[in-house]
Amino acid sequence: MSSLATPDLIDVSEVHCIAFDADDTLWHNERFFKLTQARFAELLAPHAEESDLEARLMAAERRNLGHYGFGVKGFVLSMIETALEVTQHKVPGNVIAELIAAGQDMLQYPIELLPFAAEAVATAKERGPVLLITKGDLLDQERKLAQSGLGEMFDGVEIVSDKQPHIYSRIFEPFGGVQRGMMIGNSMKSDVVPMIDAGGFGIYVPQDLAWGFEHAEPPRNQPRFAELPDLGALSDLLISA
Repeated sequence: MSSLATPDLIDVSEVHCIAFDADDTLWHNERFFKLTQARFAELLAPHAEESDLEARLMAAERRNLGHYGFGVKGFVLSMIETALEVTQHKVPGNVIAELIAAGQDMLQYPIELLPFAAEAVATAKERGPVLLITKGDLLDQERKLAQSGLGEMFDGVEIVSDKQPHIYSRIFEPFGGVQRGMMIGNSMKSDVVPMIDAGGFGIYVPQDLAWGFEHAEPPRNQPRFAELPDLGALSDLLISA
């Protein structure tokens, strides 16, 4: 476990409502983006080095977040935009078709839960209401939740365009307020930091694969922050309260 913050250093006795992120917290997601990005690099190899493509694609994604939001559809459009850019608008039509097909495949990948996901949600329900708070495309997130088998375990589901302190404050207000809320996720930038800034508890569960956009420095010396090695450690954190 990281030395940044450990469960025995925070007091979660006042926590009443617990929320989970979805993608790469409860089920695998980033691996499919990485696979598609590898295919993208292969298709555009005659026109640009992989490292250059990666940087250009990341730049396009950042530019387009305000237009398309998070999710597969925005990712595919950003790949097409980058392909046009690096080929001076001479990208072959069959490459565009393959990128669209890759995006459609991403929207159909079967859902595979991460270790201890179902057990963690069940453990959280013993404490009080349990929420799912996730970013992304509405239809895709609804599909993944339905296929996960976890849908009926949540007392509320919020699919939001972004995760900011005021969003967390609004969501947790009917459940005793954000000060009594806990957010669990794999993104320091989206799940942990804004939740703590709102006055709640932020619990970081890192994954091997992570999107660069979600990087943020951990809130060091924060009494409402902890890092867990996996979701299986949640029970020890809650039992210690």
